[in-house]
Amino acid sequence: MKISGVEIRPGNNIEYDGSLWRAVKIQHTQPGKGGAYMQVELKNLIDGRKNNVRFRSAETVERIRLDTKDFQYLYSEGDMLVFMDTETYEQINLPQDLVGDASAFLQDGMMVMLEMYDERPISVQLPETVEATVVEADAVVKGQTASASYKPAILDNGVRVMVPPHIVSGTRIIVDVYEREYVKRAD
Repeated sequence: MKISGVEIRPGNNIEYDGSLWRAVKIQHTQPGKGGAYMQVELKNLIDGRKNNVRFRSAETVERIRLDTKDFQYLYSEGDMLVFMDTETYEQINLPQDLVGDASAFLQDGMMVMLEMYDERPISVQLPETVEATVVEADAVVKGQTASASYKPAILDNGVRVMVPPHIVSGTRIIVDVYEREYVKRAD
């Protein structure tokens, strides 16, 4: 489906310069002289490189739709991750860098969503939040106010996050996978 260059929104997948790209950030600019344009930060879905491109309203790009399919994470094998199709029970191996930094939050049996283009996996989407255990938390510094202060803590998967002062070692917390931030205490 063709769309105008100024209709691009964050999260849109487009075909540009012979490759697949995802719009990460956009900025609409109307200079005093000349026509308006959309400044778009693109991320390549194949190799991960980034590019800043200016699209004028007269330009059109091909917007593509990716198929999504549910998979279950099984285990890691070196730098490869093994996933299983929940419908056919077929297993596939994918490189760890397809998941990126979020791979630290993968847990055995976790359900993930694979985005596919022409039956080829392009990216792996984890759940927005996961539950993790704090294994090490710094002591609270006396004199800090409870509302604005956070302290560093290390989770059971080795990831370091900032948590409120009342969180101690052994506490189960909910963490935002992509922002690596404390969300709330687990029930």
